[in-house]
Amino acid sequence: HEPMYYFLSHLAFSDISLSSVTVPKMLMNMHTRQQSIPYVGCISQLYFFMVFGSLDNFLLAMMAYDRYVAICHPLHYTTIVREELCVLLVAGSWIISCGSALLHTILLVRLSFCANNVITHFFCDLTVLLKLSCSDIYFNELVLLAQGGIFVFLPLAIIVGSYIRIGTIIMKAPSTKRLFKAFSTCGSHLFVVSLFYGTLAVVYFLSSSWDSKDIIASVMYTVVTPMLNPIVY
Repeated sequence: HEPMYYFLSHLAFSDISLSSVTVPKMLMNMHTRQQSIPYVGCISQLYFFMVFGSLDNFLLAMMAYDRYVAICHPLHYTTIVREELCVLLVAGSWIISCGSALLHTILLVRLSFCANNVITHFFCDLTVLLKLSCSDIYFNELVLLAQGGIFVFLPLAIIVGSYIRIGTIIMKAPSTKRLFKAFSTCGSHLFVVSLFYGTLAVVYFLSSSWDSKDIIASVMYTVVTPMLNPIVY
């Protein structure tokens, strides 16, 4: 159980931080009815939101791999998922997440923002800020697309691949006991993954313009999912 709880401790910290980046400012705006944020504050919020959002992606993928090894290679679990590997994976995730967020932030501050400075969102999201710029954003969009493909679809592919393999192993000799054991091991993680990636897909891939549905979906993955994680796990 130790590797899973090691990953969970980092997921808990990442979730608390992700919510702390957006929720206090949102609540203050609702209380004071002054919906504004300074430029520096907006850029800072964007950076930390991308750091912890990316970190969540990687941690969920690691937890899926941990479940895959536990179910498909139980006798080799302690030799495969060693403490050194866990530390290396988490440290690498932190470095990649911070580096990726820093790159997007640097590329954004190079842009000019001329007239309109109103964003249709409750926090400073990169896609919304890019639409406000009066500069050429082709390179920003290219980097966003390339990194999005690696840092979103690669962890998702690891998660899907792990569960396909788990399902294949279980279906080879199906029994109620094995199904119950697999569900008790993976059910909480599957629920969180479905909620996290489902709302991400609604916001960033299935919508062409920001409206109330997208903002509600954003609340789901920035506020509701982190809040549910301690209860689910």
